Amino acid sequence: MLLRFFKGTSPGVILLISVIFITVSLSSFIHHAPGIQYSYSVYQMPLYGLLMDILGSGRFLPDMLSFLIAAFLLFLIVNFNTTIFFINERTFLPALLFILIIGVFPEYQKLNPAIPASLLFIIALKRIMAGYHQQGIAYNFFDAGILISTGSLFYANLLWFGVIIIIGIVLLRTVTVFELVISLLGLVTPYLITFGLYYVLGYDLDALASLIYNNIFSDSRDYLFPRLTIVTLIFEAIIVLLSVGFIMMLQNTKKIKSRKTFSLLTWVFVISLAVYSGVPSVSTEMIWITAIPVSYFLSHYFILSKKKLVSEIFFTILLVLILLIQVLYIFL
Repeated sequence: MLLRFFKGTSPGVILLISVIFITVSLSSFIHHAPGIQYSYSVYQMPLYGLLMDILGSGRFLPDMLSFLIAAFLLFLIVNFNTTIFFINERTFLPALLFILIIGVFPEYQKLNPAIPASLLFIIALKRIMAGYHQQGIAYNFFDAGILISTGSLFYANLLWFGVIIIIGIVLLRTVTVFELVISLLGLVTPYLITFGLYYVLGYDLDALASLIYNNIFSDSRDYLFPRLTIVTLIFEAIIVLLSVGFIMMLQNTKKIKSRKTFSLLTWVFVISLAVYSGVPSVSTEMIWITAIPVSYFLSHYFILSKKKLVSEIFFTILLVLILLIQVLYIFL
């Protein structure tokens, strides 16, 4: 059956996941409707604005860059589990599930600032986890701060995830003032450099401060959820709740590092929901961040659940729903 096949690691699995990824990505190349104008489109953060200026006004280059970044992100998602081995099996399933989760919102497969930000964010998560049992001062948290802060220069609301560095220190280390300070310094450094460059080049510093403020606190346009998308999100929410409950049931059977990894991912998930619910400028582009922990939660459930038939049914329904969303987006 489908799930049993995708749980494998054969070249055929990689090939079919690649085909699904290309198929799901086609909507961004085929669909010619203009992108939805959210706050991040009106008030472009410095790195995102620079990127869009380089790419120009054409459609192909932004769509291709979005595809390439997403492809590299899928590699990192698989590599994160391969490195830490917290799901207990080597598998490509997190990559496939990430594709399906972001496929709920085809509009956001077009280039948007959350895409490069999510790439930098997962690298930051890898750096945080690399601090586990590291002797001496762990400068990994400074690196993570740099990465998250740089990502926020694409997508301002990634700044809220700076708190995940502090959570990582508490989870993984004996808390020291110095490591807290260097992590905060990592978060501040890209902004010091940006404001410094603006000053040297004679740009308006007040305009930059206003740009950052508007990116975080201005109201974003409401997303109109189609009925099929609502049904899919409800279905996904049910599976996510089951998956999180399943992880909690097996926590005591896991190695300490695996438990801490899932704890960190759970915090990422909670923060993403809180930011989506509470920050006025955030819309459904947050799916690029939320999909990272969710892809691991679902993979863990689908791989380790003893109720094979139920897992197969859930997985197949999810796959069919996402493909339907993509088809309707292209042709309607």
